[in-house]
Amino acid sequence: MSIGCLLRHIMRYVKPYRWLVIITLTLTLIGSLLAQVNAIVLDRAVDAINILDQQPTLPWDSAMGLLLLISSVLLGKELLATVVNFFRRYYGERMRILVSRDLSVQVVKHILIFRMAFFTSSGNEPGRLQARIDKGVTSLSKAVNLFFIDILPLFLSAVIALVLMFAANVYVGLVALCIVPIYFYVTYVQAERMRAGRRAIYEGQQAVSQNVLNTIENITVIKSFNREKIEGQRQAYIQDIVTNLQLSTRKQSYFFTGLKGFLEQIGTVLVIILTAYLVLVDVPGMTIGKIMYHVMLFNNVSAPIRQLHRIYDDLNDALIYSEGLLDLLERDTDEESTGEYHPEDVKGLFEVQHVDFSYPNGTKALKDVSMRIEPGKITALVGVSGAGKSTVVNLLDKFYETDCGTITLDGVPLAEWDTQWLREHVGLVMQKNHIFDGSIEENIKYGNPQATHDDVVKAAKQAFLYDQVMALPNGFESSALRLSGGQQQRVAIARMFIKNPSIIILDEPTASLDAIATEQIKASIDAIKQGRTVIIISHNIGQIVDADYIYLLEQGRVAEQGVPADVYRQGGRYKEIFDASARSMNADKIAEVIDQ
Repeated sequence: MSIGCLLRHIMRYVKPYRWLVIITLTLTLIGSLLAQVNAIVLDRAVDAINILDQQPTLPWDSAMGLLLLISSVLLGKELLATVVNFFRRYYGERMRILVSRDLSVQVVKHILIFRMAFFTSSGNEPGRLQARIDKGVTSLSKAVNLFFIDILPLFLSAVIALVLMFAANVYVGLVALCIVPIYFYVTYVQAERMRAGRRAIYEGQQAVSQNVLNTIENITVIKSFNREKIEGQRQAYIQDIVTNLQLSTRKQSYFFTGLKGFLEQIGTVLVIILTAYLVLVDVPGMTIGKIMYHVMLFNNVSAPIRQLHRIYDDLNDALIYSEGLLDLLERDTDEESTGEYHPEDVKGLFEVQHVDFSYPNGTKALKDVSMRIEPGKITALVGVSGAGKSTVVNLLDKFYETDCGTITLDGVPLAEWDTQWLREHVGLVMQKNHIFDGSIEENIKYGNPQATHDDVVKAAKQAFLYDQVMALPNGFESSALRLSGGQQQRVAIARMFIKNPSIIILDEPTASLDAIATEQIKASIDAIKQGRTVIIISHNIGQIVDADYIYLLEQGRVAEQGVPADVYRQGGRYKEIFDASARSMNADKIAEVIDQ
């Protein structure tokens, strides 16, 4: 991406704030004109003072009047420039803040419509994605600030100064003008040589963010194995790579900065020498005051040159960091597909025909899977971890699309169903359910934002959460993040009750609950399952045996299927899993205790 391309992208987000742009540009023009006042005043003042000094007797009245006039003009100019710069910076910063807000909101809204495949792709891990968004928003909004607050005033002031220099003397103007392209060329070479280093630093910073996030998320495991030192060394290793890249990049930057400073000083010396020579040879219009005049004007020309390396560095950072953000904002290939079909009610008949599916990382999860999930029945998906059970659920809820094969719901291809409407009729309780920052009531109402407080209370009672919530100081207004893992699981189950869906998908719904809570929740789920299509994934044989039909998956294929008791009597893999589960629970000893 070039700087011109970056500016075109920026203008798309600046466009809604045209009035701020107009105000900022107008104030910039006024400020640039005021920046030339010192040079003009000094030119006239030096010549006037020189004339007064050549008189036999110094006319104090005229001298004091001249000094008073100079002081008044310069102080008045500074006062006006202060006011102009204040409002220019304020409106420019206001525009930056508003653009930053719009970018942050838009990128989050945009990624929410992406398919799940995007979030499971390599490079889109939560830490990396967060770093990409944060750095991108910061860099793009900073580019707005650089363009309207830093670059425009400097370069507009430089153009006006060059025009004044050419008006005074063409040769002096040419000398000043010749330095600028040389300086720009050096800056361009600097940017090209440092581009790869900047990109590597950006990727390294993403890796640092991802590692920090992994460390925080797995802090319990780290501490339980006493691996603090190892994780600290891992972080130090990643950080050292980024640090070395930063030092190498800074070294190149300082070399080019010194070279550009040397070029600037050459320009100043040439302007002084040429102007002095023109004064000495009595070129018309060239007076002693013109020496200071040209030096100060060249200072206004070289001011953007002095700032250019910093601004160009920041713009190149914005180029690198904003690429990832703009890729997110303009990406449309990952948008979730949706149809238009949405009947009045859902029966819940799923038919899966010869489905293959691979995750974005290349893992083959399902191979020629076919199954029929009857409406109003309980279907269990059984198998060891990694067999493909959760993948089937993800496909049924349209989180992913099949590689080949078809899935229909009530005889209509799943691709033709309105995705949002479909999910409104599917209740999903996962093994690990996210709890949002907010009250318990807000988290339960996530299942149905239009629900009343009475609905929330009813759902909490169905999930056997009500008594525990009421024991808290603030009841349903208590923070949901303060709940235990088992209580948070009950919140997720309460969400399903308050949603009251036609299709229920349960992925280890009681994995985080104790035995008594499991029994309570099982009773509640049994009540809500009546007349609904239920798909359950569980290693709990007590929940599996309740199923009307089971599919046993193994290495992404359907290995066994049928009524649980019949499949068990076949003596295959399901019997092995069932018996192993019974042994792990010490079922024989439990039976002996009960008999006693």
